[in-house]
Amino acid sequence: MHRTLAFTLLPLSLLVALPVPAQDAPPQMSPEEVAMMQAYQQAGTPGPEHAALAKMAGEYDLSIRSWHTPGAPPTVDTGTATRSMILGGRVMTEEVQSQMHGQPFTGHGMHGYDNVSGKHWATWNDSMSTGLMVSEGECTADGACTFNGSWNDPVTKAPINARMTTKWTSPNVELFEMFAPGPDGKEFKMMEITYTKR
Repeated sequence: MHRTLAFTLLPLSLLVALPVPAQDAPPQMSPEEVAMMQAYQQAGTPGPEHAALAKMAGEYDLSIRSWHTPGAPPTVDTGTATRSMILGGRVMTEEVQSQMHGQPFTGHGMHGYDNVSGKHWATWNDSMSTGLMVSEGECTADGACTFNGSWNDPVTKAPINARMTTKWTSPNVELFEMFAPGPDGKEFKMMEITYTKR
């Protein structure tokens, strides 16, 4: 029995001991292919702009003021926001819980920096719409940002263009303002949100 087992295992052990034939080396990339690979790697690698976004992660209390028409008194609401980084530190998400016109309101935003365009970008959608707002802009080293974006008007079906600004008024307080055309076509402030980090 043991002799039979030994004769069975001997060929297997000889196979393991034999040198493995060298596999074909992968084909060399052309200079163009190397440059293309490097460009994709640079486009997908988080940088200082993404690190700055990561510093904004956390829990916030919101004080919200909104104006329906220029000169009218604002509607005042409160809410909360949670900001966190996803996709390996490439994108910041924001989840908002609030009230709007006396109804529960939830919103979802994303904020990133595109290494290719050199621009910051943002998206927003919420429980009062099935559409998507997309904006693009620039931010300074101290975190002040200006974005331009648009969404589709439910009444006219035409895009509404808006300008958004953010700035940190203290290490834990960020002020967001949104401006859009009023009935006369002139820009007015339609929303202001104060974010206070817990």
